[in-house]
Amino acid sequence: MADTRIHALQHSIDQWIADNGGYWDEMSLLARLTEEVGELAREYNHQFGAKKKKTTETESSIAGELADVLWLVLCMANQQGIDLESAFEGVMTKLKVRDAGRFTD
Repeated sequence: MADTRIHALQHSIDQWIADNGGYWDEMSLLARLTEEVGELAREYNHQFGAKKKKTTETESSIAGELADVLWLVLCMANQQGIDLESAFEGVMTKLKVRDAGRFTD
């Protein structure tokens, strides 16, 4: 089974990128992330909103679109030298400490 910790995912992506031409420039990555978030929003709208999918549209899934977004976020973190696992742990600590009880009565 593959190691799916954030560190391992970042390393795996970095190796793949190195073997496939290198990272895109920062603005291209941001544009791709924006595009993928739009595709995720479209899929949510098709499944839960008023805009149903046309019969001519290709099949996609929320899971697939979320994975595309995650892949790009990990690429962006790698490109900027960010240890996303540590950054995420910081967010969780902030939520547990600063926001303790904030969202419950």
